[in-house]
Amino acid sequence: YMYSNGDGVLLNMTKAAEWYQKAADQGDAWAQHNLGFMYDIGDGVSVDQRKAAEWYQKAADQGLANAQFNLGVLYYLGEGVEINKRKAVELLTKAADQGDSEAISFLEQIVD
Repeated sequence: YMYSNGDGVLLNMTKAAEWYQKAADQGDAWAQHNLGFMYDIGDGVSVDQRKAAEWYQKAADQGLANAQFNLGVLYYLGEGVEINKRKAVELLTKAADQGDSEAISFLEQIVD
C-alpha cells in the first residue's frame, strides 16, 4: 500500500504489485482486489483482464464490495470473462447491498 501511494517511500507501482502479490497469495482480500485493479488498468503490471477477473473473484468471494463491483463490471462488459449479464447484476447487487455507491449507480443505469 505504501509503495502504491508513495506513503513514506517513493511511489513505485512495480514494487507495490510485488507486495500486493505476496499478500494476495496469502488470502488478503484487499490485496487481491488491489492486484486485480492493477491488472485491470495496467499499473505496475501489464494489462491482463483475465488476471484482473481472477483476483477480483478471490476478493469478491470474501465479500469485498469493491471487488464485487469491479468483477460485475467485467462480466457486464465481457472483459477478461465472457459476457454474463445475470452474473454481473448478481455481483453488482451484492456490492450495492453493502452500500457501494458505484454499484448502485451502475445498476440504475443498466436495469430497467
